[in-house]
Amino acid sequence: MDRLAIVVPCYNEEEVLKISSEALRGVLNTCIEKGKIAPDSFVLFVNDGSKDRTWELIEAEHALYPGQIFGCKLAGNVGHQYALTAGLLTAKDLADVTVSIDADLQDDVNVIEEMVDKFHEGKDIVYGVRKERKTDTFFKRTTAQGFYKVMSMMGVKTVYNHADFRLMSKRAVEQFAKYEETNLFIRGLIPLIGYETDCVYYDRKERVAGESKYPLKKMLALAFNGISSFSVKPINFIVGLGIFIVFAAFAALIYALISYFSGHVVPGWTSLIVSVWFLGGLQLVAIGLVGQYIGKIYLEVKHRPRYNIEKLLTDEEE
Repeated sequence: MDRLAIVVPCYNEEEVLKISSEALRGVLNTCIEKGKIAPDSFVLFVNDGSKDRTWELIEAEHALYPGQIFGCKLAGNVGHQYALTAGLLTAKDLADVTVSIDADLQDDVNVIEEMVDKFHEGKDIVYGVRKERKTDTFFKRTTAQGFYKVMSMMGVKTVYNHADFRLMSKRAVEQFAKYEETNLFIRGLIPLIGYETDCVYYDRKERVAGESKYPLKKMLALAFNGISSFSVKPINFIVGLGIFIVFAAFAALIYALISYFSGHVVPGWTSLIVSVWFLGGLQLVAIGLVGQYIGKIYLEVKHRPRYNIEKLLTDEEE
């Protein structure tokens, strides 16, 4: 029977951690009673350098349920993608199949059983996909849909309306572990693995407690990281725009010569200033964009550890 690990990245989740623990233990117990997973299956909470009592609560839950609640304490705050990676790679050596889910319980924990069923049918990766976005604000819904469309235009393979709620078999996680890049965008990496996949669909709920850890600034950073980590089309776009401006400059030169020889020259500085500012801004954008790619290369070649595990609570530690 396969041992399941539910990996839960946590950052300042003291308000919701006990609720999450109870809900996820309930899912485990239900699947165990139905004989779908091994009795020693567990939940692995990954503390991503939280500044509140999140780790203390993880330790308390581990003490109460040592066989079901495990903990992984990272040495500092490294971000959601690295924390999730730390949890997945830790669980890889302890379990046969993993499910990743956020601690806020907005993703429906009840479809985890359906994910396990699809795993037993031979699926290596099962994506949790939202049915709709009616609960989102107009701004959030519009920007999210725009994000997926832009990613598709840039040639990045993603699953529409899927975040990081998914099941992965042990061999899928082993393949994921081979992607050692520093600039992580996990939902873009997983489709590259290539094993057989499927989806389960659910309605996303309101956050049980606490505040969202993904404000607009982080969402924009994640979007840019996803695009720049998988596509060079932004640079190609800048090159194309530069060529267009060169042709536009030739057209402007022809127009200026015709105006000069026809005697209709109207001296003015407005068009000149606009042109200078436009070209100057375009050059700065182009240099900055190329600089972002160079910066990513700089980070990659260092081969620094993506995270450091300070403490690990498992049944093997008892």
